[in-house]
Amino acid sequence: MFSGIVEEMATVVAINKNQGNIDFTLTCSFTDELKIDQSVSHNGVCLTVVEIKDNTYTVTAMQETLLRSNLGLLKIGDHVNVERSMLMNGRLDGHIVQGHVDQTAECVETEDADGSTYFTFKYEANKEMAQKGYFTVDKGSVTVNGVSLTVCDPTENSFRVAIIPYTRENTNFQDIKVGTIVNIEFDILGKYIARLQDLR
Repeated sequence: MFSGIVEEMATVVAINKNQGNIDFTLTCSFTDELKIDQSVSHNGVCLTVVEIKDNTYTVTAMQETLLRSNLGLLKIGDHVNVERSMLMNGRLDGHIVQGHVDQTAECVETEDADGSTYFTFKYEANKEMAQKGYFTVDKGSVTVNGVSLTVCDPTENSFRVAIIPYTRENTNFQDIKVGTIVNIEFDILGKYIARLQDLR
């Protein structure tokens, strides 16, 4: 369980294909605090630490994860938003994020907003996906590359988010431009409501 409050950006230092899986080796400031089997969100994807060595750590992404996320597009040197799992003894500053990316979206527009920036993302949508809770609502929550954000101007297959300068400087939103593929996780509350409606 995560909050969508990114701790920092890790840097990819090695990528190794292992049959259908990919092992990603990264480094960040808290590498020495990690433990084997610990869950860490990478661009919103919950992955398990499998190795720690020489101030780096390694996680493995399986085929299903690679199909649903942008992790398969990563290259050595890329920045990845990372967040360790949430402690249950403090404030929930973002929203409830599972680390189970639903699908990818494409940045189709950026717009300056007096220092902040609006990003518009478009994703594949259909009625069946919407019935499962894969949709956004105005002023609702969405996770983009692991960042908890508030939805603006949603349509059936797009939404906008407003990024303040601090977030842009301290997450890989600094690398996002038109055409960039990002990971999105829709709000878990919408999924539960959709499922309850389906069971009626």
